[in-house]
Amino acid sequence: MTSHVPNEARVVPLRPPAARPQDRPAVREPLWRDLVGDVLRRERLAQERTLKDVAEAARISMPYLSEVERGRKEASSEVLAAAAGALGMGLADLLARAQGELVRVTARHIGAGRGPGARYDGMCLAA
Repeated sequence: MTSHVPNEARVVPLRPPAARPQDRPAVREPLWRDLVGDVLRRERLAQERTLKDVAEAARISMPYLSEVERGRKEASSEVLAAAAGALGMGLADLLARAQGELVRVTARHIGAGRGPGARYDGMCLAA
């Protein structure tokens, strides 16, 4: 026999209740455009090249490349491929490095709040 009362709705939760906000660390996952921009900037600086040099080689404007590097613009795959190519990388190399950075940053910030032995494998995006 159930304790259900006629004419009253019964709610059956499909998922366990979510943790309260104060139980979770307040960490914002990084944006993809920030990660890609960081990878482009680090590679350009490692090669000791200027924004002007790389922008000319990629055939994109210098201000636009600067905004991409700073994560202010969501660049198309064509622009990203051109910038990566100007740095001697393929688009796959650029995306793999950004994905590795995403895993590293996310595991450090978010994985720490998921308990001992928690693991975050991340996600791989391809263009």
